[in-house]
Amino acid sequence: MSIITIVGAGMMGSAMSGPAADNGHEIRLVGTPLDREIIDSVRETGFHPTLHQQLPAAVAAFQAEELDKALEGAELVIGGVSSFGVDWFAEHVLPLLRPGVPVLSVTKGLQDGPDGTLTPFPHLLAERLPEEKRGMIPFNAIGGPCICFELLERRHTMVYFCGADLAVLEKIRALLSTDYYHIQLTTDVMGVEGCVALKNAYAMGVSLAVGIADREVGEFDAAAAEALCTPGAPDRNPVYNPQAALFAQSCLEMRRIVSLAGGDGALAGELPGAGDLYVTIFGGRTRRLGMLLGRGIPFTEAQEILKGVTLEAVVIITRVARALRARGENPDYYPLLFHMDAILNDGAEVDLPWSKFGR
Repeated sequence: MSIITIVGAGMMGSAMSGPAADNGHEIRLVGTPLDREIIDSVRETGFHPTLHQQLPAAVAAFQAEELDKALEGAELVIGGVSSFGVDWFAEHVLPLLRPGVPVLSVTKGLQDGPDGTLTPFPHLLAERLPEEKRGMIPFNAIGGPCICFELLERRHTMVYFCGADLAVLEKIRALLSTDYYHIQLTTDVMGVEGCVALKNAYAMGVSLAVGIADREVGEFDAAAAEALCTPGAPDRNPVYNPQAALFAQSCLEMRRIVSLAGGDGALAGELPGAGDLYVTIFGGRTRRLGMLLGRGIPFTEAQEILKGVTLEAVVIITRVARALRARGENPDYYPLLFHMDAILNDGAEVDLPWSKFGR
């Protein structure tokens, strides 16, 4: 049995307690300052109020102020913060990490630089380590199609663990692999992390088609908007042909971007790209955002409807479009991405550039 500390009590980080518990480990779940109510609930009843599920009995909950205690003796640290929590993680968690203890992150995102470079979060965190710990802590990440609810329900899931050292990855896989949580390994951090970040962007793009079809059938009032944003609600007017075409275009653009950034673009057609995109377009906040925008609702209004919801797609679209411009890339190679950027950041109306797709 090992001690595994999960920092960040969001849905995906918390769901990682499932395979960890099934392997007999002691699990410590630490909330960020934004997770106080979640931690209180898990402490009192074991119930996670955002996941709407019971966490395993092996989970002990800690508030942010107890972070140092929760990290004592940990043999693996799982970073469970969203991309918006990376700065908090770097400031408060990195100084407390012990040399040699690996970090496995569920955080999805890329940071762009002024020269157009795109940096995955494991590399970014390694750069932000205190000087005396540089090179002493291995940073790794998870990528691939994994819905948190299904992970806790023990449905078969296949993912990638990526990091610089295969031996470290093998040890982490041994801690977390189960007969339903299937793990592949790769040292291509940019390939995996580029795909799983971009899939959030392109899930919004594919979902525009559903909103467009919905707009074509008639009125759309406040009640319809609320229903649209209810997790698990069926589409009012499901469409498949345009979604399939947008899915293919998304994979094409992901392949180009990942290759440009130094990763294996072929992964865009495998688990981290197409696989993760597939599950993301079936539900969740990114899909709801795309549907609202496709319906003709301006981004500012869509933000208000989705108030309190983390919209990571907006960040990744903005950063990647900015990076491609800095590199002087031809926007015609990425027509869907640049159209999404125009919708979000320039107030452009949704008008999918079909004639540019597939080239």
